[in-house]
Amino acid sequence: MEKRNSTVMKLAQTALMAALCFVSFTFLQIKIPMPGGDATSIHIGNAFCVLPALLLGGGYGGLAGAVGMTIADLLDPVYIVGAPKTFILKLCIGLITGFVAHHIAHIGDSQDKKYIFKWSTIASICGLAFNVVADPLVGYFYKQYILGQPQEMASVLAKWSTATTFINAVISVVLVAAVYNALRPVLQKSNMLVHVGSR
Repeated sequence: MEKRNSTVMKLAQTALMAALCFVSFTFLQIKIPMPGGDATSIHIGNAFCVLPALLLGGGYGGLAGAVGMTIADLLDPVYIVGAPKTFILKLCIGLITGFVAHHIAHIGDSQDKKYIFKWSTIASICGLAFNVVADPLVGYFYKQYILGQPQEMASVLAKWSTATTFINAVISVVLVAAVYNALRPVLQKSNMLVHVGSR
């Protein structure tokens, strides 16, 4: 019964984080129009791909980010064609962040605030650094070979995507470091922090 309750709690938290991801990307973005009807954005949606990975672990956290951002893409006519790419990349952000935070650093087992701050920041950087490299690279091949865009256009879009993805990563790391380390003690006291992995 306890295991079932834990699973229900994780699923509810995953759904909440997916909703935060969706809302933050859909309503708190600065869209930059690009040639060919495409666009890139400055947004904090990736923060809500990383935060659930720290709170819930890579699997549930990655799923929250992937579902939230994919739904946001599906409901935006500019981004709808990129939804499959979004799902895979955002899932990977969560898996990488969760792996570093919970399987390398074991932040769930520590009470040392400096250690937790350091490793939650490092884990966030790892997940988002992956995205800074993978998003433009995968986007370039996806747009050229799946969507049939000319190579020059795909190349220009990849360069712009690299710049905005880097800006988004920096903003997200700062936001996540502040929010996670502020929320963690509160969630621990209310027994809502999910313990992930063990030493």
